[in-house]
Amino acid sequence: MATNIGISNKNTKAIAEILAKLLADEFVLYTKARNAHWNVEGPDFMDKHKFFEALYEELEESADSVAERMRSIGHYAPATLKSFLQLTHLTEQSGSKNTSKGYIKELLTDYESIIIYIRENINKTANDLGDAGTSDFLTGLMEDHEKTAWMLRSHLV
Repeated sequence: MATNIGISNKNTKAIAEILAKLLADEFVLYTKARNAHWNVEGPDFMDKHKFFEALYEELEESADSVAERMRSIGHYAPATLKSFLQLTHLTEQSGSKNTSKGYIKELLTDYESIIIYIRENINKTANDLGDAGTSDFLTGLMEDHEKTAWMLRSHLV
């Protein structure tokens, strides 16, 4: 059944494309946080092992929320690793050693990249595409990611 929520099909398609890229970014970052959780080494292992676990759990929820937002505007979410790798702005390759500092730097860079992407699309979804709901959703997600980026940055001082 067609979605009738007061936004044209053309606009919901454009919004879904924005969200699909965001979903891919969230999933790639989730995978990178899992990698850090599994493979971190060093004297701070247990602390960072738990820290990275909290990050990937948060990212799992974020990815689920993005996919559900796509469904709520009438579009299907991409759900394959291949599609995520084609859509993401991030790289899946890790250039760091298995130290907490290396993983934190890499994750911070990715969080900041996602924050910039979200920020670029908040006004676009509201003003150009007529979807205040997605704009509000993006704002909340951006704020969550900004807080996480601050926490990551604080480890690097």
